[in-house]
Amino acid sequence: MENPQSTESKEAGKRRKLESDERSRTVMCMVVSMDTSNFCYRVCSICERTLPEEAKACCNFCKFRTGVDPGSKRLFRLLLRVATFTEIFEVICFDRAARVLFGCSADEFLDFLKLNPNAAVTADEILERDLFEMTLSKPKNGNAQHLRVATVKPMRSCFRSVIDTLRQLHRVTLASSRAPLPA
Repeated sequence: MENPQSTESKEAGKRRKLESDERSRTVMCMVVSMDTSNFCYRVCSICERTLPEEAKACCNFCKFRTGVDPGSKRLFRLLLRVATFTEIFEVICFDRAARVLFGCSADEFLDFLKLNPNAAVTADEILERDLFEMTLSKPKNGNAQHLRVATVKPMRSCFRSVIDTLRQLHRVTLASSRAPLPA
């Protein structure tokens, strides 16, 4: 006769596996668009707690603990509209996955953006219609609206990150603007 507790634990294990399968899924998708209005946010450079956008805001927790202002950095938070074979929906892509797409940190991209104000719109155009394998997970926060991109893998073997493509585009534009006019 089988132990009732072992039967219960087997059932609980099956339920946990089913729930974990429902929490994340891997899909093949195409980026339809990216929201370029707000793609990053400020955090403490030590503990990565979210900070207000004010320039002088600092992490009081780390400042109290260390005695000095730890400074801040920016992390990506991309809102992407993606399409699978059956549906179109929005996902949120945080820093770790967004760095795969952009090939740089959010701070580096903002520095590039200061010199090239149209870079965010161009980044959207670079990502549009590109195929990716994305592992999507349900948000841990019950109030969140969008699925999270846990991992992203470009499907093109010749994929170039956004920053590499932008640098190449601006190098070509810069070189052509310096070229002497034909006589």
